[in-house]
Amino acid sequence: MKLRIAHLLSIALLLLPSVVVKAQETAQDNEPVNGAVVCQPGAYLVVPDDCLAIGPSIYLSELARLGMTNPPRPLPASKPSADLAQIPHRYFRYSDQMPTRFYPSLADAQAKSENALTYAPGFVYISYTSMDESGHFFLSKGGYWIRGDGYRVQELPTFQGLVFNETPRVAFGWTFETIPVKSAPGYSSADTGDEIPLWSVVQVYKTEVADNMEWNLIGPGQWVEGRKVAVVTPNPVTPEGVTGNRWIEVNLKEQSLAVYDNNQLVFATMIATGAKPFWTRPGAFQIFEKKESETMRNNDPSDFYYLEDVPYTMYFDGARALHAAYWRTHFGFPQSHGCVNLSVGDAHWLFDWASVGDWVYVHDPSGETPTDPALYSSGAY
Repeated sequence: MKLRIAHLLSIALLLLPSVVVKAQETAQDNEPVNGAVVCQPGAYLVVPDDCLAIGPSIYLSELARLGMTNPPRPLPASKPSADLAQIPHRYFRYSDQMPTRFYPSLADAQAKSENALTYAPGFVYISYTSMDESGHFFLSKGGYWIRGDGYRVQELPTFQGLVFNETPRVAFGWTFETIPVKSAPGYSSADTGDEIPLWSVVQVYKTEVADNMEWNLIGPGQWVEGRKVAVVTPNPVTPEGVTGNRWIEVNLKEQSLAVYDNNQLVFATMIATGAKPFWTRPGAFQIFEKKESETMRNNDPSDFYYLEDVPYTMYFDGARALHAAYWRTHFGFPQSHGCVNLSVGDAHWLFDWASVGDWVYVHDPSGETPTDPALYSSGAY
């Protein structure tokens, strides 16, 4: 029996070469040899002439063209000093349900005297220097007293942008709410199960429109709604209407701000600009006044506001200014009466960098902000 099995194996081995050769000959008939070989898997930004960049290389090359690397290339940036967010002011938010009354003395305030400057209910923040012993009455820096009908501001927003040591290669931005991540553009696309937290910095490699909405590619197979990210697209080319090589760019569509010095991006953050009908006017302007602290007010009874000690104010278009908005906890969408609102830390950085005469370039890539001068008053806050 063993001899018979050995004999059969010998016959099989003799026949095997003819089978292999036949398979090779068949392959040659179907795919003529052209001398090309498949490239090693990798990213090929230039088409190689000694191999075929197919299969995984096509995908990797596409990612590389978008500026995407593995691991992701970090932004050439760092956080500004947290000390910039510290200011020597204490604020009290007055109730917007009651008339605003400013009393000349503590006794008048305690007695609810008619001897008071009285305004309509509105948006009122007082910068106070002290309180009475009961803690119910506040002395403003202006020397008048107010009743404690409201609340003390305990904390200021801590958000800060980024300082850059060189202009980044790709766009980037901040999320201003928690965002679910999709596997492809569109609301019907599958969720990845990931979420991007509030105030996260993301790099934006590509933008596509799906379901009438822009979607941003932030990583391989990772898409988020564009309207929930305040994006900066680096562009160190001097804008139209601006002279010199340093300017502040305000992007109304993205609600972002970028600072260029010597045609290089040096700072960027997200902001809050004018909401309809108090738009921030597009155009090229120059800073004409800087004030470390400012009081802003509007005596219109239907839209009364009074804001003391607004820090780091820089006027560039009438009453429209770049300034800190200590009353805002969120940025990334229009909210103001025409000014460009920043966090305290960001406004401080910008105030230290800027000089009177520096350019402020305001634009809206969407074209939705009106440009008719008749629609714009002096603007404020």
